[in-house]
Parts: sequence; structure tokens; C-alpha cells
Amino acid sequence: MLAAEALRLAAVEVLCPTAASLAGSGFPTLAGRLVYDSRAAAVEDLDRTKPYTPTLTLHTAESGVALRGPMAAADDTEADAVLDVVAQLAVVADDDDGEFVDAMAETDSDARLVLAALCAQVRLHLERSQDGGLWRTLVRRIVKIEAQTFAVPNLGLRWQRVTMRFHCEIRDDDFDMTGGGLPQPIRRLYEALPDQSYAKAKLAALASHFPAEVLPPFEGGDAYGPET
Repeated sequence: MLAAEALRLAAVEVLCPTAASLAGSGFPTLAGRLVYDSRAAAVEDLDRTKPYTPTLTLHTAESGVALRGPMAAADDTEADAVLDVVAQLAVVADDDDGEFVDAMAETDSDARLVLAALCAQVRLHLERSQDGGLWRTLVRRIVKIEAQTFAVPNLGLRWQRVTMRFHCEIRDDDFDMTGGGLPQPIRRLYEALPDQSYAKAKLAALASHFPAEVLPPFEGGDAYGPET
């Protein structure tokens, strides 16, 4: 489902706006420009002069579509998706294979509050802010939000990482078969995105995979068969 992928890309734009990236300031969350699309944070991006670096990573975890009921028409559907936002206080760790990014593993009440603030900023900007309206063009409603802490309680291990799971009812893809290109509502999202945005470039690449469908020529006649 393209709508589920667009949901994630729109969230990337909201949490790391193109204008802020170009200016180098004005980011809406503590993660700043360190908002990653479907990939982990990079070692070279972390600030080694600080005890940790807040980061966000977004994934499309699940998506699906179903008819609204047993008597619904083929195009009368309802769609859903789960957007995972992994918020963490990242540090550089190392093992026999070299350095890698991991979440801070120390128990620190102040760090925990910073992580909680980062998660609250994500909710605020996706659910409430004016800029979040870009994301909400794809969302019918948020059904549930879960916050899962990364931990192994039986062993007393806790990391400064939380996965926020946004369970959303979303608008299904509505393709223009004769016009081609992106389906709605993704096309409206594409048109609203800034020209230099990461999300717009990704959606533009997708559009080329959906050419217009050429319909067979109309040969006359009516609903009961060809003219005689």
C-alpha cells in the first residue's frame, strides 16, 4: 500500500522539515536533523562530546486493507497502517566488529525525562501542530498509540529507547487509471510538500511506476450489444 509508505514519508517531513534542514535550525524536536527513514542512526552523526544524542527512526511496521462489510463494493474499502517511531538517546558502542550505534543503557532519571520529552514532541507535532496537518491528510483517525520501552526486566536491563506505535486508520489508494501517476490522497500530499523535500523526491520516483492505462477504442452500440 502506497498510502502506508506515504504516511511515513509525511511524518519524516513533519519531524524534520525541509525549511529547518536548509536553515540548519528551527527543528521541532530534540532530535534535530537526526530523523531517519527506515534505517538506523549512523555513528558519524552522533555528537561524541555529549553523553547521548537524541534520534528518531521511522518505520512502516504493518498495513492492510479490507472491504467495509460483506456486501461492500470492490472499491468500498477501509485501510489501516502502523507507523513505528523509534525514539532513543543514542551513544557509540563497540564490539569485536567495531563501533555501532546503540541506545544509552544506563539508568538515568534525567535522561529518561529527556526521552519522554522527545516522545511527547513527536505526538504533539503529528497530532496537534499546524505542520502536522500534512501528515493528517492521510489519517482518518489514530486508533491507538503504544509506547514500548526497550528492556529485559528479568535481567534488570533497560535502554533509553522507546518505540511509539501509531495505529492509524488511513485513506486507501485511489488510482487514476487513465491519468496515471500517484493515487489520491498521496498526490495531494506530493503537491503540498516543499520542492526540495526528501519525501517529495521519494514520491516523485514512485509516480513514474504508474503510467496511464490506455483504454480500448469505443466501437459504438449500447448496453445491449453492438449496433446492427
